[in-house]
Amino acid sequence: MIEKNQSICIIGAGSTGIAACKNFHQAGLDFICYEASDQIGGNWVYKNKNQMSSAYKSLHINTSREKMEYSDFPMPDSFPDFPHHSDIAKYFNDYVDHFGFRDKIKFNTSVVSAILLEDESWQISTSDGVTNIYDNLVVANGHHWDPRYPNPDFKGKYSGETMHSHHYLEPHDPVDCVGKNIVIVGAGNSAMDIACELSRKNTANKVFLAVRSPVWITPKYFGSTPLDSFQRHPSIKANIFQKAFEKIFGFLADFILTRRVIKYIGRPEDIGLPKPSHKFTQAHPTISSEIQLRIGSGDLIIKPNIDNFNNKTVTFDDGSKEEIDVIIYATGYKISFPFFSDSFLKVKNNDIALYKRIFHPQYSSLFFLGLVQPLCAMMPIADEQSKLLTSYLKNTYKLPSQEVMKQDAESIHNEMKDYYVDSPRHTIQINCLTYTDDLRDELKLGSRRL
Repeated sequence: MIEKNQSICIIGAGSTGIAACKNFHQAGLDFICYEASDQIGGNWVYKNKNQMSSAYKSLHINTSREKMEYSDFPMPDSFPDFPHHSDIAKYFNDYVDHFGFRDKIKFNTSVVSAILLEDESWQISTSDGVTNIYDNLVVANGHHWDPRYPNPDFKGKYSGETMHSHHYLEPHDPVDCVGKNIVIVGAGNSAMDIACELSRKNTANKVFLAVRSPVWITPKYFGSTPLDSFQRHPSIKANIFQKAFEKIFGFLADFILTRRVIKYIGRPEDIGLPKPSHKFTQAHPTISSEIQLRIGSGDLIIKPNIDNFNNKTVTFDDGSKEEIDVIIYATGYKISFPFFSDSFLKVKNNDIALYKRIFHPQYSSLFFLGLVQPLCAMMPIADEQSKLLTSYLKNTYKLPSQEVMKQDAESIHNEMKDYYVDSPRHTIQINCLTYTDDLRDELKLGSRRL
């Protein structure tokens, strides 16, 4: 039986989905949010039952709590600068209950199929066997759940144990890493966190970090100050003095940030890592306050990329060989939408052309939230995106023509491609402050188009 009821369907009740729920709820919009798990929070829920999200037991946030929080719901003062994932999960639950929309979330229900109908409404089929029709579809399923592995794969055959960092929980789970020789492939935040945790002498025997692409490392603190404390919160509109500062800082960002990083942690090559060939701001930096200590203590050994396997023998690009028991691939994620057919929407090169990273130029009832890779936290970004989308759904904001949207999306894509390092990780990269300022400006422009 197919029913026509709520006008808006939201997929996912992670940090982005609940921001949409809150804004829609406050605006009086009719919606339902489908969540595959039995609780909200997505990647911040340890051992999430949705089998897609993942948080390792020791995970803490990398942006400070003051820059991560939603603008209208501050985190408690009792939280530390960089809270544990359990604190963040509690914060999300408090957020939902404070604004009173938990009854709008249907738990333990995943969307298995989303089909666009001729009238541009959506036929949504869910895991409970029910099919409904909605006027609009908001995709907030996240982009850190479908593991990406090296492609092409390394030569030869490896006979030891392997897993993706997405599935890592702690040294014993899901693979027993204690007393083993381990290679972590990658150099992002998860790679560094896991490498530091496993390389402590009470855990693994030998731990190697195979760095495929050089990265800049930044600590969580500059002295006693959180690294992002000099930035305004993305929800705050810049005044004339802040705009002047940010414009000047933009020209000097590479120089200033590089000097600060070198002062507090040193150049990557000074601590045993490969020398980056790009400027500091041209790629997503890796945040780690412990990597220098682990390398300097001899607990973590840096290697170049893997060349080939021969049973448990791993040969690296420099010709060195090691006998390895476990390989952990911290090699990022693919952008995936399993509820869409490939004939409808197929992701190419880990990117989708969207107007303002939200609106699909071709489909007026399809929207994406959180499909960005910010240098800041996702929460304030998702909130600002949701505000713009809410105005559109309330008919207080009008989009430009389809042609203008396509041209703008292509222009932004080319701009990002020209500036950032060519990598699947940077296809949806944004500058947090520039992007949120642009969303607020766009809201004003759209109101004038009415």
